[in-house]
Amino acid sequence: MPEHLSNDEFFTKLGNLFEHNRTKGHGTVYLTQKRMTFDTSLVPPSPTKVADDPLWDTHPEDPVPILIRATNNKSDKRPGTDRKDVDKIKFSTVVQSDRLDAFFVRYAEACKAGMSGLKKRDKKKGKKDKKKKRKA
Repeated sequence: MPEHLSNDEFFTKLGNLFEHNRTKGHGTVYLTQKRMTFDTSLVPPSPTKVADDPLWDTHPEDPVPILIRATNNKSDKRPGTDRKDVDKIKFSTVVQSDRLDAFFVRYAEACKAGMSGLKKRDKKKGKKDKKKKRKA
């Protein structure tokens, strides 16, 4: 099983990843989150089924931690591509359910700070092109 970073280390590396992509002038940061799966050597969690609740399996007795991953998805090292000199960066952290609120506050701040260098989309161009196509 891979080593997961602490939450503070995760935010430090996430800020560095955003900064690295900003200085290069391009790049994508993929952020994923999912519920941790249980250890197969242990007994699986067994939530009680409730007839009125269609999402009964999302309410386990013991809260499940969340796995948060970040990567730049640079895995193509073929000659002739612009990715050949960039290594893949991949890291993750586990957030316990009792710390989710505080984590997501910091997570949102980190994402907003990382997106500050994005260019605003020019919406006027797209609307004019559509009107010309409709008239033709």
